[in-house]
Amino acid sequence: MTRREFLQFLAAASAAGLRLVLLAALAWPGFARAADEGPISAGVVRIGLLLDFSGPYAYLAGESTLTAARMAVEDFGGTVLGRPIEVLYADHHNNIEQASALAREWFDSGVDAVMDVTGSGPALAVAKVAARANRIAVFNTVSSSRLTNEACTPVTLHWAFDGYALAHVTGGQLVRDGGDTWYFVTADWAFGHALERDTAEVVRAAGGRILGSSLHAMSGVDFTRHLERAQDSGATVIGLATVGKDFLDAMRAAAALGIGTRGRQRLAALLGYINDIHTLGLETTQGLYLTSAFYWDLNDSSRAWAGRFYERTKAMPNQGQAGVYTATLHYLKAVQAAGTDRTEAVMRKMRELPVEFFGKVGRVREDGRMVHDMYLLQVKSPAQSKGPWDLLDLRATIPGDKAFRPFSESLCPLVMK
Repeated sequence: MTRREFLQFLAAASAAGLRLVLLAALAWPGFARAADEGPISAGVVRIGLLLDFSGPYAYLAGESTLTAARMAVEDFGGTVLGRPIEVLYADHHNNIEQASALAREWFDSGVDAVMDVTGSGPALAVAKVAARANRIAVFNTVSSSRLTNEACTPVTLHWAFDGYALAHVTGGQLVRDGGDTWYFVTADWAFGHALERDTAEVVRAAGGRILGSSLHAMSGVDFTRHLERAQDSGATVIGLATVGKDFLDAMRAAAALGIGTRGRQRLAALLGYINDIHTLGLETTQGLYLTSAFYWDLNDSSRAWAGRFYERTKAMPNQGQAGVYTATLHYLKAVQAAGTDRTEAVMRKMRELPVEFFGKVGRVREDGRMVHDMYLLQVKSPAQSKGPWDLLDLRATIPGDKAFRPFSESLCPLVMK
C-alpha cells in the first residue's frame, strides 16, 4: 500500500467511525516515515508536521507549509551534528484523537520535534502528548493563546501569532483610529468565540462599545443576513471572527452589500491570510484590515525568502508558513549550539538564542511565547496594486512586548509568582 492509498484508507476509516480500525492503522510503521519512505533508524534528527492536507484549511496549512519546513532544512545544510535531517508529515484530518495518536506514534518512533499542528483543538491535544513524552512541539498555524497561558508546558512553543496578539493589535489600533463601535460575525465554535471575546475586551478597555454579534454555523452559511444585521447596527467596525471557506463566503457577501468598500463601516478580519485576499481579489477585499506576523513585502529579507518560496509554490507565503520556516531553522540552530538533540538542552538554547525573523529579532519567553513585532495591514484598492501579490499596505507596527500577553496577565504555571 502506498502512502497516498494509506491516507485515503485512514480518512475513510475515520469518517466511518471505525475507531478500532483507525487505531490499528495508526500503528502501521510505514505511516510515520519520511517523504522518501525510508526506514526509521538511529543517527537521524527527525522533525514532523501534522497538517491539513485534504480538508478546509489545506490551502492555508498543507503542502506549502511542508515546503517551508523543507526549505529551512535545506538552508541549514541538510545535516546537524553530522546527522541527516528528515522531515515527516501526516494529515490529521482536523481530528483531535487522530492528531494525538499520530504524535504518540511519532514520539515513540524517535521523532525529535513537531514543528506545526494545524488547528487549535489538535494543537492543544498534541501539546499534552509532547509534555508526557518530553519532546518538543512548536505551533504556527494556531490561534489559541491557551498554548502559552493556562495550557503552557516546558516543551511547547507558540511561534508566529496567537489570538491575544490578533485581538490587541486589530482591536486596539482601530479603536484608536476612530473605530469605537463594533459588531461581530462569529464562527459558532471555540475558535470564533475566543477571537470575539478577546477583541471585545480590548475594544471595551480602549473606550469602545460592542453593539452586538451574530453567530454562524460551519459551512453552507447565508452570510447576507448576518452582515445585514451588522450593517443595520451602525457599528463603525464589523469584525469577522471566522476562517477558511466561511471567511471567503463572508467577504463575498460583504462586498455585495458594499460593506468596507462604500460608506463609513470598516471590515476587520480577526484572522486573515494573504491567500484569501489573493483568491477573492482586491475588488472584493479592498479596505479590509487584518493583523499578521509576516507580509512578504515588508523588507529585503522577507522579499528574498518569499521570492524563493514563490518559485516552488507559485504563491507568496502566509504568516504560518513564514513561522514554520523560521521555527525550523531556529530549532536546528539550537540543536547545533546544544551539541545534542536532548529536549532539555535544545529548549534551553531555543530560549537563549535570538530568533532571526526576516530582518527582525525575536525571543522565546519562559512561557513558550516567541515574541516579535506584529503588523496591522490594510488591503489595497485595485488602483494601488502593482502586481498579483501586491495586496497589503502597512498601517502600524506593534512591538512584541505590546502585542503579546504580558506576564502580569499570565496563567502559565511556568511564570506565575
